[in-house]
Amino acid sequence: MCKPSAPGAAHAPRRRTAPASTVRSGGPAMTIEVAAAPYAFDLDVAHAALLIIDMQRDFLEPGGFGAALGNDVALLRAAIAPTAAVLAASRAAGMLVIHTREGHRPDLSDLPPAKRRRGRFPVTIGDEGPMGRILVQGEPGHDIIPDLAPVAGEPVIDKPGKGAFWATSLGAILANRAINQLIVCGVTTEVCVNTTVREANDRGFDCLVLSDCTGSYFPDFHTQALRMITAQGGIFGWVGASADLLRALASSREG
Repeated sequence: MCKPSAPGAAHAPRRRTAPASTVRSGGPAMTIEVAAAPYAFDLDVAHAALLIIDMQRDFLEPGGFGAALGNDVALLRAAIAPTAAVLAASRAAGMLVIHTREGHRPDLSDLPPAKRRRGRFPVTIGDEGPMGRILVQGEPGHDIIPDLAPVAGEPVIDKPGKGAFWATSLGAILANRAINQLIVCGVTTEVCVNTTVREANDRGFDCLVLSDCTGSYFPDFHTQALRMITAQGGIFGWVGASADLLRALASSREG
């Protein structure tokens, strides 16, 4: 068993043959050790996907819906640069990249009334907001920020809920590509990120959540949400830092 290591701790990646459960028909896959908590994460690039959750204009941009509710969007925007670096490295490694967006059909037929009325805000889902109708597919605020825009061939999952698996094709896409590991970035840590990681855990996926590539409007929630993932020996998954993942991916290319 690997000794516990804190996210971001200096750690030289170690390449090794994957266990039998991850051997492909063409020969044994190689795993690369990434420093993480509660212990090192063995990354199998051939069977891993980068999942970027809800990096949408309405949540992250000044003047968007998040800011209109009084939130400090700078707390989320801090995750953009490290996520962009991970995105570039994942593309270079040939890894599957998947983006998600939370939102609803223009006719709101997939919006539960309880979700729409909750919060008692002056404006709510479907109403006109600073960037078009709030959390409605096709509106400017619903789109992914330009810094992390998808490219051709990268699936974009439009999800009506907090979790990326519920009422979406994410599970089928991952199964069709023989993916069993997820590297998770996005917002917000305690809501859509945490919900998706829990869903993934119940479906048998190993998740590595990158602490500096996730964010919350509430710093305490961010910290506690990450602690929940790694509690009790990694009950929901692993938490690491982008620098350690980038180092591991660079090592795999050099090999």
